[in-house]
Amino acid sequence: MIPREFYSKDTITVARNILGKRIIRKIGRMELSGIITETEAYRHTDDPASHAFGKKTDRNKVMFEDVGHAYVYFTYGMHYCFNVVARHPKTKAGAVLIRAIKPEKGIEKMQKNRKIVNLKNLTNGPAKLTQALEITKEHYGIDLTKDSRLYIAEGIQPKKITASPRIGIKNATDKLWNFKIDI
Repeated sequence: MIPREFYSKDTITVARNILGKRIIRKIGRMELSGIITETEAYRHTDDPASHAFGKKTDRNKVMFEDVGHAYVYFTYGMHYCFNVVARHPKTKAGAVLIRAIKPEKGIEKMQKNRKIVNLKNLTNGPAKLTQALEITKEHYGIDLTKDSRLYIAEGIQPKKITASPRIGIKNATDKLWNFKIDI
């Protein structure tokens, strides 16, 4: 498991550095995993697109708590999104949205969960990956540095990282805080 200190840096730095790491989701004896290929950084007072921009709420409160915890939220009335709380110690809130992974283990289970076979479209979006990995509100707030049901581990070293505007937001569209790797 990646230690807590990894997440205790500027959110943008963590969003870049987590690329190539491996998400591991255990369901009973089954392991589902994949390499993180796309992320987005969401900060606090300098980021009007962030859930933490306004104030602490029941929905976003984990973004203000210890780094290394899961921030899972429901969006569009039908999908979950998975974030990792990450921020510099002097910053009050922040999280990294995990937007996409390249599936590795448990692919057949992920395909069954998503009801598709096409690997290209299996986990190439935040709602797709939570559905494939069975990440739900039950994972909100879990400690990713200690909980063996869901955690992030070492993976590969990315060769090239591409930065671009974040996807699906209306505010702060000038910030190049979406990060991708090709593997």
